[in-house]
Amino acid sequence: MTQTQVQPGIMDIALYVSGESALAGREDVLKLSSNENPLGCSPAAAEAFRAAAGDLHRYPGTDHAGLRRAIGEVHGLNPDRIVCGVGSDEVLQFVVQAYAGPGDEVITTEHGFSMYPILARMVGATPVTVPEAARRVDVDAILSAVTDRTRVVFVANPANPTGTMLTEAELLRLVEGLPPSVLFVHDGAYTEFAEGFDGGASLVDRFPNVVMTRTFSKIHGLGGLRIGWGYAARSVIDVLNRVRQPFNLSNAQMAAAEAAIRDRAFTSRCAELNARLRAEMREALTGMGIACDESFANFVLARFDSPATAEAADRALREDGILVRRVAGYGLAEALRITVGDEAGVARVLACLKRFMAGRAAA
Repeated sequence: MTQTQVQPGIMDIALYVSGESALAGREDVLKLSSNENPLGCSPAAAEAFRAAAGDLHRYPGTDHAGLRRAIGEVHGLNPDRIVCGVGSDEVLQFVVQAYAGPGDEVITTEHGFSMYPILARMVGATPVTVPEAARRVDVDAILSAVTDRTRVVFVANPANPTGTMLTEAELLRLVEGLPPSVLFVHDGAYTEFAEGFDGGASLVDRFPNVVMTRTFSKIHGLGGLRIGWGYAARSVIDVLNRVRQPFNLSNAQMAAAEAAIRDRAFTSRCAELNARLRAEMREALTGMGIACDESFANFVLARFDSPATAEAADRALREDGILVRRVAGYGLAEALRITVGDEAGVARVLACLKRFMAGRAAA
């Protein structure tokens, strides 16, 4: 019997592995492996979610009008040019569904978010990975990789898992250097942690081939609800809405997200705490002899002298009940990505790594 054929690229997909959340035999686990907000979500968002429980039997609206309006008001954007998805990952998926396919190429970068090549293969396109320069996106490498088969370029800025960031001048040079036929996707999941950055919105307003994506999973603390959005030219949004399922977000998701984005005081408090503790972490790590680039996100990338040392540091952290993210799959075997936690969490991580490094020095 002839077997049903799987679409091209599907069997080449390596399954995405999320950050660990539990350790056997430990009840005091400190999870710093998934870049979650240590303060949780806005109390207003939690209350809105609870209030939505009375409407669980109702189908949600298909146009996300209230949420799009709230996003537009907070960020000064046209709600008609916003599309919402189940996390920003779904918006990224809309892009490849609509604009790439077999025979096409999708450009990603050396240490870029691992979902990008997965999304390319999902539609039968070929992911093309270009090198970075000292863990920063290399504009020239991207532009040199563009061919007549290139359809989409994915860049996370600030980047995950490196935490590094392109300047606005570099972003502009990249977009200006791309053919108008190539869609540039600026993944701004960590935008709110980069002070004064608009996440690429100004680029969208200048160039019709730019899409900006954002998420409620990071600074808004709604990772468990999976809500994201994108901003682009109206012509692109019209295309993306044609591949979007009509009821992709529930009433509860939209109510919580709208309350979260309107609670600007909570967002500001989270950003300020992260900036302070992130700087403290980086200073302490470099003081211990652990390399650490400046981060513009809610995590730091701690780089050790070898993959073996990184593995040993990870074991020491786990023995102390602390979960961080191994990033060997991102080409960074010598590094650990550590989410910036709260005051107590940061102190616990630094104390553990200080003991670890002292033990190595004494050995």
